[in-house]
This record gives sequence, structure tokens and C-alpha cells, in this order.
Amino acid sequence: MNGMKGLALALAVLLLGSLMPLGLAKSNGTASNSTGTYTGMLDNSTREMVIAGNLVEKLQHLSKLAEDKIEPIKDKLPENSSILKNYGLAEEFKDRAIEEYNAGDYHNSILDSLTAMHYYRLALEGLKEGKEKAQDIREHIRMEVERLQEYFRFVEKTIRIAESRGIDVSNLTGLYNETKEAYGTVLEELNAGDYEKAKADLEVAQEKKALLDEELRKVREELAYKNADKIVKDFLVKGEKGIEMAEKAIQLGQEKGYNVTELQERLNAFTAVYNQVKELADEGQWEEALSVMQENRETIEEFHKAIEFIMRKVHERELQEKLTDMRAFLREMNERIQKDARALRELKGQGVDTRRAEAQLKVAVQELKVGVELLKAQKPAGARAHFAVVLEMLRRVDEFILAHS
Repeated sequence: MNGMKGLALALAVLLLGSLMPLGLAKSNGTASNSTGTYTGMLDNSTREMVIAGNLVEKLQHLSKLAEDKIEPIKDKLPENSSILKNYGLAEEFKDRAIEEYNAGDYHNSILDSLTAMHYYRLALEGLKEGKEKAQDIREHIRMEVERLQEYFRFVEKTIRIAESRGIDVSNLTGLYNETKEAYGTVLEELNAGDYEKAKADLEVAQEKKALLDEELRKVREELAYKNADKIVKDFLVKGEKGIEMAEKAIQLGQEKGYNVTELQERLNAFTAVYNQVKELADEGQWEEALSVMQENRETIEEFHKAIEFIMRKVHERELQEKLTDMRAFLREMNERIQKDARALRELKGQGVDTRRAEAQLKVAVQELKVGVELLKAQKPAGARAHFAVVLEMLRRVDEFILAHS
């Protein structure tokens, strides 16, 4: 505290000149008029009184500002909050400074006023930082709640499908309603500005979602077995294409002297699973075949990641070849977009849910526009990256159309 007093005293010395009227600060060696020697020079005690009075006045304004900002939220701050600690010290020094001023102890009033101002500043700065941090957390919570709307729609869809297949979804429905209500409460509290309550209730909502996730997993697993034949058939079709693609990639890689050992190992592991699933499917043992798929999920995922990598390289080469004639490339992309748009409209008219494919087609259109703008700006490397996205999105849309035609 002695250090703080010393700092306050140093500040007070700097303030002495600035707070005095200019006419009173002139040297006492100046001659007076005919009435006699000039005697208007203030002595030290009067100078301290002027400074102390000025500081007390400013201190009261600062105190009111801090009170207006801190008192309304005082009960919401933790007991060990640095804001409350600094605010409390500021109030103590303010009261002391006013008492000392009223008692004529101007020297100590100056020191305590400056010390009070220091603590008020710390409290208000802490309040500002806390508000900024709280705002960041509020936005994070709000984004989490809003992001879950898509998840909730997925749960609703799962419930409808499971019900239509005769699966008991009473537990799933109950947990879904509880979780959705819990997150709704969090959002209401955020909108009402009750951040602390929202933060606490978010933890409750997250616990409910964890239970919902587990129940959703169980229902989806049961639903999968109800659709085992369809899932297995889809796996066999895609798996066969993947095997053919991997074999061609390995052959090409060997011809060019590349190391294809890892891809060959993944292909061998996947082929063994594929053959086992196909054998069970040929015997009509769909659920058993699905169980084999689930038991070897990691092997299947690793193989498909390898295939995606190969496809990406193929697309990069395809893009490189196409971009040698930019006009032809842009014409082809526009024609494919229009063709896919017509096909999706037809599928939608037949009752097919085309929302995902429509979104992918929209991305393709946007990326194509961005790529063209970058070309105009003489930035071909940047344009190439966007054109790669266009090709990927159109590939996905074409696969969707083919699968539903």
C-alpha cells in the first residue's frame, strides 16, 4: 500500500501546476502595481485544498459511473471476482478521501482520491474484459444451440422412419423432447440476458443430449438390421467399384515405379471382408452380412479413404487437362449444371428428396462464379482451386441422379 501512496503522491505533484489558475502560478518575484507588493500567491495548504477539491469532485463522478455499471450485476459476479475486489477498495479509498477533505486533511485526501481512481479504473477495465469474454461465450453457446437444429431434424426423421418399421421409439422420443426443451430454455435465457443461468443449464442440456445420442445409436442400429438387405446390397455395389478402381491404381502405380504397398494391403483387407459379406448375402443372410460389416468398420473406412485419395488425384489430373482449354471447360460446366438442374427437378417431381443434391449444385454454381472472377483478376492458381470444388460437387450430384433414376 505504501507503493500505491508513493505513486499517488507523484501524480499529485504533476497535478499541482495544471490545476492552479494561470494567474496565480507566476513567480513571486514579479513586481506589483502602485498599491504595493503582489500577495496573491497561494501557499501550499491552499494549493492542496484546490487540488483535493478538484479530485474529490472527479472522484464522485467516477464513483457514480462505476456504481451504475457494477451494482446491477454485483450479485451475479463470483465472490472472489477481481472486479468486486477492486470496486470495494475503490469505495473505501473514496470514502476516506472525502472524509479527509472535509476534515481539512487535503494532502492525504489527494493521495486517497488518486488511489481510489486507480482501483475504479481496474474494476471498470475488468468489467469491460469480462463483458467481451462473456459475449464470446454467449455467441459460442448460441451457435451450438442453433447448430443443433439440423441434428434435431435428423432425430425427427429417424423417429418417423423407425415408427414406420414397427420399432419402439418411446425412449428416443422422450429423450428427444427433453433435450430439445432443455436447449430451448438455454436459448431463451440467452435472449433474456441471463448468461450465468444459460451457462449452467447448457451443461444440463448437454447431458441430456449425450443420453439422446446413445438412444439414437441403438434405434439406428435396430433400423439398420430392418434394412439390412438394402444396406448390404449398396455396400456390395460400391465395394465392387472401389476394388476395380484400386486395382487399376495399383497397376498404374507399379508401371510408374510408385510404392503401392499400403494401398495393396488395404485392398487385400477390404477384399477379404467384401468376399465374406457377399457370400452371406448370396445365401440371403442379410443381418449376418451386416454384422460382418459392422465388425470390420475400420477396415472398410480405411479402404474408402484410400479410394477418396485416388479419386482426388484423378480429379486433379482431369482438371489440369480440362483447363488447357478454358472456354471449353466453362462451357462444359455450364451445360452440366443446367442438365443436372433439370434432372433434379424431375426427381423432385417424382417425390425424391433432392435437397442435399440441390445444395451441392448451388455450391458448384457459386464456386464456378468465384473461379471466373479470379481468372478475370489474373489469379489462375486461386481459380483452379475453386474449379476443383465445382468438379467434385457435380460428381456428387451426378452420382445422386444416377442412383435415383
